Amino acid sequence: MKVAQVVLSCLSTLRSDVRLPSLCRSHFTYYPTSLGTGKKMNMFNAINNAMDLALSDDKSALLFGEDVGFGGVFRCSVNLRDKYGKERVFNSPLCEQGIAGFAIGVANTGTTAIAEIQFADYIFPSFDQIINEAAKYRYRSGGLFDCGSLTFRVPCGAVGHGALYHSQSPEAYFAHTPGLRIVVPRGPIKAKGLLLACIRDPNPCIVFEPKTLYRAAIEEVPTEYYTSELGKADILRHGKDVTLVGWGTQVHVLLEVAEQAKLDFNVDCEVIDLVSILPWDTNAICTSAKKTGRVIIAHEAPLTQGFGSELASYIQEKCFLYLEAPVKRVTGWDTPFPHVFEPFYLPDKHRCLSAIKEIVNY
Repeated sequence: MKVAQVVLSCLSTLRSDVRLPSLCRSHFTYYPTSLGTGKKMNMFNAINNAMDLALSDDKSALLFGEDVGFGGVFRCSVNLRDKYGKERVFNSPLCEQGIAGFAIGVANTGTTAIAEIQFADYIFPSFDQIINEAAKYRYRSGGLFDCGSLTFRVPCGAVGHGALYHSQSPEAYFAHTPGLRIVVPRGPIKAKGLLLACIRDPNPCIVFEPKTLYRAAIEEVPTEYYTSELGKADILRHGKDVTLVGWGTQVHVLLEVAEQAKLDFNVDCEVIDLVSILPWDTNAICTSAKKTGRVIIAHEAPLTQGFGSELASYIQEKCFLYLEAPVKRVTGWDTPFPHVFEPFYLPDKHRCLSAIKEIVNY
């Protein structure tokens, strides 16, 4: 039944006036970014390519984490130990607190540290290390020391069968911490550019990688070394009626919803990929909000204290006189992430489309 629904969902997009997606999953349709040139890669290939370039470019760089030496559970580091040796690419103990503590220590000596936390759900044992040590090292030492050459890679988000311990999106926990940079890619091109930008950035960074995109997302990725600007949102579709804001996998849900809203309601939606959670692009969001007068924010994390609440508060404060309706949020529910009920938990296209209808009729 589920397969049939996916097939019907894919077929429903096959209209002459709608941009065709590259792949349909159970709760989203993938819309690739096109640069016109590059090598065909999925997202884990692009991340592997980025780390290959980083290790080649910086002889001090180390790559480590649980099973990283073997290629990692998502294959992002495959073949890198063979190429750069076990002294630079290696497995860590099954101890996230230890991974973070070691990463902070080596980064503090000037080494470039690329640390993988195998699942975002298991980053919490390292929370104190990241929040109270990595983020505050420069401030605490009066600029004498820092661990800015530190990047955490963290697979996150729904994958279709992950349930409560392999599906969470904890970006909001870390967004409350000055001293960190936090980004979420939507596909291979952005994943490579953001990862290389974070590795070069003089601040500790966290790259939350939506794991369902590792294989589902395929794009023509430039093979050379390039970086994507941190702190800058991407406007993926211009519109005049409603602003739709998301990040990671949710961006693709919103792109499909924007197409459907135009067909069903003749509502012209602007779709923004926030890309950077901390710092976030206040200018891009407020400019769009003032233009459309209506804003919907969607993310997989629960509603209460999700990062969407920060966006909504800021928009209400800075753009209040331009708004035609209150800012709406479409999110996961305030429950643990379910297993068999995952389709009802996610902010899918049906819930987002309903929100558009509500906000234009407010």
